[in-house]
Amino acid sequence: MHLGRTIASLWFATLWLSSPAQAGEVTHHRFASEILDRDYAYTLYLPEGYRESNQAYPVLYLLHGSFGSERDWVESGSLKRTADRLIREGTLPPTVIVMPGSESWWIDGHNEAARTAFFNELMPYIEQTWQVVSQREWRAVAGLSAGGYGALNFVLERPELFAAAAALSPASYHPLPPKNSSARRHPAFLDASGGFDEALWQQSNYTAYLDGYLEREEVVPLYLSAGNRDVFNAEHYARLVSQALAPHQPDLLTMEVLSGGHTWRVWRASLPNALAWVGRFLQGPVPLETLAEGMAREATQVQPALSPSGATE
Repeated sequence: MHLGRTIASLWFATLWLSSPAQAGEVTHHRFASEILDRDYAYTLYLPEGYRESNQAYPVLYLLHGSFGSERDWVESGSLKRTADRLIREGTLPPTVIVMPGSESWWIDGHNEAARTAFFNELMPYIEQTWQVVSQREWRAVAGLSAGGYGALNFVLERPELFAAAAALSPASYHPLPPKNSSARRHPAFLDASGGFDEALWQQSNYTAYLDGYLEREEVVPLYLSAGNRDVFNAEHYARLVSQALAPHQPDLLTMEVLSGGHTWRVWRASLPNALAWVGRFLQGPVPLETLAEGMAREATQVQPALSPSGATE
């Protein structure tokens, strides 16, 4: 389905700018995951007025780093304060921000199938449970370090799902992670003998999806950032990503280098620009009634053709 930009542009001024958000709400949730065989925990940021709203919102999936949790962005990253300010200023549309928890670097690793759970369980669950628009133009993904690695992998593999992305100090090391990377001791990448699985790394890294992405029509605007004193040399690896994508999307790619290392200080400093970048490409909230009408019209327009016998082709 594709609702286009018409609905959002009609309602942007009256429903977004006339009711600026002041303070969002942060809550913590979980649901039973069959794929992970455990509860799938996530933290949720709801923009001001969500509880009383008759609108569906854009959604941003914001991923944590290695050995992190679904609470990191709120507890260490100043997510709520930053989102509140950007929404109030009109830089970011009122957005539902989902911060899921992963134990496997956002891949189908040796310890759990985090990638499959993200696409097949988390996204459908969120988009059925909360008032968000389940269309590409209203969906984005971002993350830091291992979460930046995951966000980059997700958009290169599934560009039809995301309107924009941001990868902060992405741990997208090529061809292999440096010796001091936590990837080398993370259960996601440890094989049965306890050794680091180089083949799994290479088949899970962004380079495995790059050629396919470059052949696709969909282009995902991407923000990259890193500190200039990163102990894992994330700036270098982010530049490799930028160089690989620049010929394909020169105007839909940006990179920011900040003073600092692989730390929350850098990620807090980078977050406002990352969210502002995403906000440039996300569509604003849509009235639920208008959304339902648009989806009904499109469902009618894409009915399968009938053969003379009446069977679908």
